[in-house]
Amino acid sequence: MTPDDAVADAHRREWGPVLAATVRVTRDLDTAEECVQEAYAQALEAWRTDGVPRSPGAWLTTAARRRALDRVRHADVAARALPLLVTDEAAPDDPEPDRTDLLALVFTCCHPALAEPARVALTLRLLGGLTTFQIAKAFLVPEPTMAARITRAKKKIATARVPYRVPGPAELPERLDAVLTVVHLVLTTGHTAPDGEHLVRRDLVDRALDLARLLRARFPDDGAVAGLLALVLLTDARRATRVGADGSLTRLADQDRSRWDAPMIAEGTTLAKEVLLRSGPGRPASRYALLAAIAAVHCEAPTFADTDWAEIVGLYDVLLAGRPDPVVALNRAVAVGFADGPAAGLEALRPLEAEPRLASYHYLAAARAEFLRLLGHDDEAALAGSEALLLAGNAVERTFLQDRDER
Repeated sequence: MTPDDAVADAHRREWGPVLAATVRVTRDLDTAEECVQEAYAQALEAWRTDGVPRSPGAWLTTAARRRALDRVRHADVAARALPLLVTDEAAPDDPEPDRTDLLALVFTCCHPALAEPARVALTLRLLGGLTTFQIAKAFLVPEPTMAARITRAKKKIATARVPYRVPGPAELPERLDAVLTVVHLVLTTGHTAPDGEHLVRRDLVDRALDLARLLRARFPDDGAVAGLLALVLLTDARRATRVGADGSLTRLADQDRSRWDAPMIAEGTTLAKEVLLRSGPGRPASRYALLAAIAAVHCEAPTFADTDWAEIVGLYDVLLAGRPDPVVALNRAVAVGFADGPAAGLEALRPLEAEPRLASYHYLAAARAEFLRLLGHDDEAALAGSEALLLAGNAVERTFLQDRDER
């Protein structure tokens, strides 16, 4: 691996942990981001000369902290930063990024002072190092809207002196759901990257799994946490088969199920079933447990043809009854198409065509194209396929859609 590739890899894998460790020193999010960015720039030069260090994360953390300490020692920066973000512990001396700092960073960004969309967006920005454009694509909003949202969120955290820590029992209930939402979005953004040359952002999926396991270890009796971990496991279990040897997208129907990760499927399925068995009147299953149950139906089917689509539709109905969401409604419509035929699927899609949040969502057009093609409406299918191609940002998905459109 060349030094340049090593820096790029470290950005994908280490950005969140390095930033989390640096925030503990600066107590200011903007200052911490600047210090981490400078550390990566320094690495680009130093690693070309001295070689890639044995532990890139520790090297970057040390470099970022040194810059942070220089900033904090400067009187005007200290006066601005120190009163803003309160920490309960001194910064550890160990240069290795502390995984628990990641949880502290997520809970800080998910403070009730922020609206939920701002919490998720800010954490995705700080945790994964995503650009504003990438986050805007994930949220289905314009880039300027997202930029303003992130800036306001940072300012609000600063002025509210939000503590940099995992909250205690009294604060936890209202904070945990926002954190789970963050981890879920990190998973979905990594599972299918909104843009770029690769279908999967392995670093984000790994980060979602790490955080889900940390949350499970910290809150072992919480059903929503267990459901989220199950969902991450069952989603990621198919990673080895989603892209072919040539880098092309492989549809679910064509994936080699013998290559799916059986231990992850077993762990995720067991967790999902445990959570659903504990649910009932007055204790409904969380949306993550229901999504995990849907993923389990896919994973347990021996072949694509054996998928119990009627059960999947029923699970989506329960999910939508508890929390209406246009993307979930789109997924349900696709399931209806497989359960009851393409005409039924197309009919289920029609109400969603007027949904503003799906106006730039290429999966809606792609689903229409698929059902129209199966019904033999080739001209309409080609038009819908062209629309999906124009809206898709991920290069692997674009290539797949273009090849299908040409065929």
